[in-house]
Amino acid sequence: MKKEIIINSTSSETRIAITEDGKLVELFFESPDLKRNVGDLYLGRIARVLPGIRAAFINLGFPQDAFLHFSDIETSPDDYKSLIGDDDDVDDIEDEESDEENGTKLVQRTNQFKDKNPAASSLEKGKDIIVQISKEPVGNKGVRVTAKVSLPGRYLVLIPFTNKIGISRKIYNYREKRRLRTIVRKHLPGGHGAIIRTVAAGQDENLILDDLNKLIATWNDIENKIKNTKPPVLLYKDVSTTNSVIRDLFRDDINRIIVDSKKIYKEIKNYIDDTSPESSDKLELYEGSVPIFDAYNNIDKQIEESLDKKIMIRNYGYIVIETTEAMTVVDVNSGKYAKSKDQEANSLRINIEAAKEIARQARLRDIGGIIVIDFIDLYEEPNKRKLHEEIKKEFRKDRAKATILPMSEFGLVQVTRQRIRQNIVHRLSAQCPMCSGSGRVQTRMTYLTDIERWLQRYKGADNSLFLRLRVNPLIKDYLTSGFINKILKMCIKYRVIIKLETDKEFALDEYRFYQLKSKIDITDEYGS
Repeated sequence: MKKEIIINSTSSETRIAITEDGKLVELFFESPDLKRNVGDLYLGRIARVLPGIRAAFINLGFPQDAFLHFSDIETSPDDYKSLIGDDDDVDDIEDEESDEENGTKLVQRTNQFKDKNPAASSLEKGKDIIVQISKEPVGNKGVRVTAKVSLPGRYLVLIPFTNKIGISRKIYNYREKRRLRTIVRKHLPGGHGAIIRTVAAGQDENLILDDLNKLIATWNDIENKIKNTKPPVLLYKDVSTTNSVIRDLFRDDINRIIVDSKKIYKEIKNYIDDTSPESSDKLELYEGSVPIFDAYNNIDKQIEESLDKKIMIRNYGYIVIETTEAMTVVDVNSGKYAKSKDQEANSLRINIEAAKEIARQARLRDIGGIIVIDFIDLYEEPNKRKLHEEIKKEFRKDRAKATILPMSEFGLVQVTRQRIRQNIVHRLSAQCPMCSGSGRVQTRMTYLTDIERWLQRYKGADNSLFLRLRVNPLIKDYLTSGFINKILKMCIKYRVIIKLETDKEFALDEYRFYQLKSKIDITDEYGS
């Protein structure tokens, strides 16, 4: 498989595309309006503790308090009182193996209730706590944070407040695991843990130690800041989106990195020369006249397609993706595809191709939470199992954790996918001001009926004769069309004088009446 990282930079935005065999599979954005904050470290203050939902809310200085679940607490605020006042020891525990999650530590979660979790038991309103942002805000929800703080580097992830030493599950060679663990254990200061990342396999000891020393120096700076500041305060700002992608995703399986910005090219080159000099020849500077996202794999067109609800699968029908507040629903359709006379064989072939595209779209759009897929009905159990295995195989390519259940009796497959970033559709588009995001607006007849009902209630109260009606400009044409138009009919029927005005900021189904004592004076305001 040919994997490439393509970076396009303008004065207002940087876009990072990851492609596999020419297909866009992941997309990252960085701009003043979309700054990355996952990985940022804060000294916050506990605003509320809610045992009923096993969570606390932390004041980080944001408009909304951050959400901290008890399962994301491993270290009690009392465990780092030495930074703010009192001393305390940390248990010596060694973790045999760990996974990686976007460059930060991933610890096996346990469903601990507050009364069974010593760390959670110590949470009290007004206490200071060190937390790290683990998920970006989604919709009306604020950021999610974890008290299991970590500092990611190229080869290691430093874990303060523990003595754990973990190693990526993707390093399979036992001797290499033992070598790396010995190097880190020998040079790791007391009271610190570490996760050895996949890219550390086979690397020279000096490169690994250099990465470790940089992380320790960074943490020492953070400790000094904690002692001299009051919450809420930012302790550590993680690297930019571009640098984090290179740090976390630039591995041996990446064939090349193409950049169209000299500044970013130099930054990446310096980083690679310091950390992975043997891979410096994979970096290229693009200087063509055609935009880089057009020159390579027509990425801009693929981005546009990613925003569509309907995704065509060449020669295999199409899928429809609908996102709701609770979940994302995917419908698989065959269209006119029918290569075989055997319906079961056709359905299986379409479903397998759809599964590949759905997994790609989940990565590209960064769809998180519950995903329900309505596949074409399969009747034979071996075919259902084959489809289930195919879906699991495709989702293994995804860095986000996913759980896939077997097909139900209704032909539905349920998937849960880890959510970290905001869905790409929400990043690249805004809620429609006309329909408020519903995708539908009132019919004109319903709109007209609403206005008449308002007038009925108004005249029933024996109010003023003069009214001003404000509507969307497109609605005005509908209300004033015809020789005896609709507004004139209502004026005659309800014995009022209505002056019609337009406001382009109004939605199609929005209107507002103003009552006048005379034809000029505005006194009271009434709404739809």
